[in-house]
Amino acid sequence: MAGFQVVTLTKVAEERIHDIVANAGEGAEGIRVGVKNGGCAGMEYTVDLVSEPDPKDDLVESNGAKIYVAPEAVLFLLGTELDYEVTKLRSGFVFNNPNQTSACGCGESVTLVPAELPKELVKH
Repeated sequence: MAGFQVVTLTKVAEERIHDIVANAGEGAEGIRVGVKNGGCAGMEYTVDLVSEPDPKDDLVESNGAKIYVAPEAVLFLLGTELDYEVTKLRSGFVFNNPNQTSACGCGESVTLVPAELPKELVKH
């Protein structure tokens, strides 16, 4: 069975992760992304600094930038491109997620559906 990456990163997101880890001090490994219930649309993305990786997380490495994906979030984030943008009003990670069906007006919460795994990736 061929491996797959849950999340891919843009060059800008890779650079931002490198900056975060470099400025976080000793022991920082990368970032952890996940989802949680909340907000008016039902779910919110989470981004946290990782100093002690959880062995249950899926690790995605891209040009040295490390992202740990929480196991409960894998099906909601499968196929997502993580980007980083800076505008006049905000800066932060942007989840370009094919499993996102809608978002609230402020963009802080989203509605997500789990991805369907291709048959060749399903363990029998």
